[in-house]
Amino acid sequence: MAIDGLDHFTLVTADLDASRRFYVEALGLREGDRPRFAFPGAWLYCGAAPVVHLIGDRGAAAAATGPLDHVAFRASGLAEMVARLTARGVEYALRTVPGPGLRQLFVHDPDGVKVEINFAASEALPEDAGGRDVG
Repeated sequence: MAIDGLDHFTLVTADLDASRRFYVEALGLREGDRPRFAFPGAWLYCGAAPVVHLIGDRGAAAAATGPLDHVAFRASGLAEMVARLTARGVEYALRTVPGPGLRQLFVHDPDGVKVEINFAASEALPEDAGGRDVG
């Protein structure tokens, strides 16, 4: 199991179009492909990587975290990470991104910051997840 690098950060915005324009027009990122999530948003790319994820205002969800929704890391060793968290009594949610099948594991740090850890779609779901997504 290894954290390989920072993947992206996600911002909740009250004005999705204004935020998109800022990051694209003022900072020079480029809008690109985004999975078909059930909520509005945009993925903004630096080179080939979607480094800024924008989420349209989600009301109470935005109030819970403020404008920073979460920080995400790239990693390998999903089963080992789940075993590590379970051994330490850390609650997690495991999801699969629609389309590309990327595995996402979500936890909260001691201050309540949501941390997303992304694993390749080829990584098997851990047995204690019952072979399905949880959370």
